Amino acid sequence: MPTESASSSRCGVAWARKQVRDLAVAVNVPPGDARRLADALVTADEQGIPTHGISRLNVYLRRIQAGLINPRAKLSVLRQRGGVLVLDANHGLGQVQALKALDRLVPLARKHGVAVATIRNSQHFGALSYYCNQAAAQDMILIASTNGEPAMSPEGGCQAFFGTNPLAASFPTGRGGPVKIDFATSIVARGKIIAAQKRGQSIPSGGHKGYALALMLEVLSGVLSGAAIGPAVGSMYTDMNRRQGVGHFFCLLDIAAFMEVSEFKQRIDRTIDGIKACRKRPGVSEILIPGESSHRQAKQNRLQGISVDESTRSEIKQLCKDLGVEFRLGPVARSRSAIARRRPLSRVTAPVYRGAKSHSNFRGLTHQAHGRPR
Repeated sequence: MPTESASSSRCGVAWARKQVRDLAVAVNVPPGDARRLADALVTADEQGIPTHGISRLNVYLRRIQAGLINPRAKLSVLRQRGGVLVLDANHGLGQVQALKALDRLVPLARKHGVAVATIRNSQHFGALSYYCNQAAAQDMILIASTNGEPAMSPEGGCQAFFGTNPLAASFPTGRGGPVKIDFATSIVARGKIIAAQKRGQSIPSGGHKGYALALMLEVLSGVLSGAAIGPAVGSMYTDMNRRQGVGHFFCLLDIAAFMEVSEFKQRIDRTIDGIKACRKRPGVSEILIPGESSHRQAKQNRLQGISVDESTRSEIKQLCKDLGVEFRLGPVARSRSAIARRRPLSRVTAPVYRGAKSHSNFRGLTHQAHGRPR
């Protein structure tokens, strides 16, 4: 579980959402779209994934100001056959267009059992699991992938061709929220890849398995969608003179088309029971289900506020100054922080997933509504 560094402090979740909304609206993002962007970013911070949280806001808004992201882009349907959609994000905000794509897929999946969409001309759009969790909340399974700016070489190569090309899926359960699986196909995280590039060192590959997976997802997200491919994908940070052209691939399954939803949930719950009941290695106190750690982090952060590092805080403060928006990322309210400090961690992560006796907290990661800041 990530820890708060000395150069970071906490901010109330509701205030963070309002800060993102206000800044997005200030650069001509429609209010409804600004709310969607804010929820996607702050939810990532809640779950302890700051690389996909509000730390990205500065570059998104700067790219809007540079004319590289269209803040009011419409999601266009280029082709449709049955439950298949070919969509064009028209260089809009990635999070907003991906959620609009999911809105279109849900009724198609209800009708056909399966609905698939490719999306071209998009941007970096944060954590894939965010969209997968939205689908799981509706008793559906979303399998999602995206390509991205080059960061990984093919096996045997010494030049970056693929992005880290993540793959994600979430599965609803009967005892809380979804199992969440979200991983990159590279061996190391993008941050380490960027560091290697700066030092002039070789670009890590994903090994032969990661290479094959990256290629598969490049075909689905880039080739099949009509998006940019490999090195043609623009860098979000260094290419401030061209658009990214990212592609996404969404495959949405309606569980009810395969079996009764209640039966599916009983079966996945038994699967989790079996996993958690497995004999543990020496020194291991608990077998965790994918997504369980980030849920615990999210539950704690909703009480204590999200951690915002000084660099991100400074960037947002400058954005507020430039755009004439009130700066709201002050420290979390003392009363809320004090409540969290008084409450033992064991209470914060109290068991709610009731299966085998050894089970710990396993509620889902989907966003829960928060009250507006006063």
